Amino acid sequence: MSNRAADLKAIYPDLEGRSVLISGGATGIGQSLVEAFARQGAYTAFVDIDTEAGRVLEARLNADGYQTLFRPCDITEMRSYQSTIHEIADRQGPITVLINNAANDVRHSLDEIDYERFDELIAVNLKHQMFAAQAAAPMMRQAGRGSIVNFGSVGWMMATAGYPVYAASKAAVHGMTRGLARDLGADGIRVNTLVPGWVMTEKQLKLWVDDKARELIKRSQCLPGPLVPEHIAQMALFLASDASAMCTAQNFIVDGGWV
Repeated sequence: MSNRAADLKAIYPDLEGRSVLISGGATGIGQSLVEAFARQGAYTAFVDIDTEAGRVLEARLNADGYQTLFRPCDITEMRSYQSTIHEIADRQGPITVLINNAANDVRHSLDEIDYERFDELIAVNLKHQMFAAQAAAPMMRQAGRGSIVNFGSVGWMMATAGYPVYAASKAAVHGMTRGLARDLGADGIRVNTLVPGWVMTEKQLKLWVDDKARELIKRSQCLPGPLVPEHIAQMALFLASDASAMCTAQNFIVDGGWV
């Protein structure tokens, strides 16, 4: 393990051999999460609708000697997703770390939103997190410990325009986290919200980040430099590990000091 992890910023020995599930793990922040947990020696499973990218990532990490398992899955199909979670647990052991990363910050306006689109956006940004926790919590309860990391966003905190349903979903994640933390804490299960700032993923750079955006970032962050997926992954490792043993029901913001 020491040779593989020589280039890591932090090593968490208790993550080695743990069964981890990450949603939306094929690209962007999710890819960085998968790589980070795999390099800690965890049995790292991930799901995504991007089958090609998922299989490429799985093959690359397994070729390097890590233990990863990819399953194509639409996390908005709740029954199918829960079945996939149980199948993953059968393959790599009961899940004791759940990283609810999957989301879609697609832009939409109040005028154009309809009932069906509203439900779709709630499903991809909020609903799957609850039902993944529902599927994994009994495994964690039996193990006597577990960590659930729900993904929020600074977008709603900043009152950002252009995605009101996404903002509502991400705000609701914070309430869900606190409710689940209270419900599950007696069983040794910790629940926290990881709140990324404006992360420079390939998608963000392609769609939204221009010179004007870079100037905004420079003015708004306390710390200089780009926020990258690895920064988010390092916080996720901490929250998953026993290093954060008494941290629960909290929001951990990684945004360079913007909000």
